Amino acid sequence: MNDFRKNFALKAFAIMDADSSGSLTLSDIKGKYNAKKHPKVISGEKTEDEILYEFMDTFEAHHHECAGTADHIITKDEWCAYYNNVSMSIDDDAYFELMMTNAWNLNGAKVTKKGWGGAI
Repeated sequence: MNDFRKNFALKAFAIMDADSSGSLTLSDIKGKYNAKKHPKVISGEKTEDEILYEFMDTFEAHHHECAGTADHIITKDEWCAYYNNVSMSIDDDAYFELMMTNAWNLNGAKVTKKGWGGAI
């Protein structure tokens, strides 16, 4: 991933890193996403924390080669490794910028609701 794209990945990471610790924990994620209205939480299949851990596992899975090494702490390296994999399928820097800006509201242009549209 080139520096242009890495900058966008790091901007998104900073949005999620509520306590500026340099890593994302369940607490950081809970501050940004509300899983109460997730269909599997509503149906009782999963808890809110299970849904949030699945979200976190997405980033860790791209960084760790061995199954079972997830610690539910997303480092900048894990975050960037995930977006490096995403980046490989996008040919154009401008499109990557658009995707990251829209996904993470990097320009602050729109008011967004928390995940799954639910209020805390």
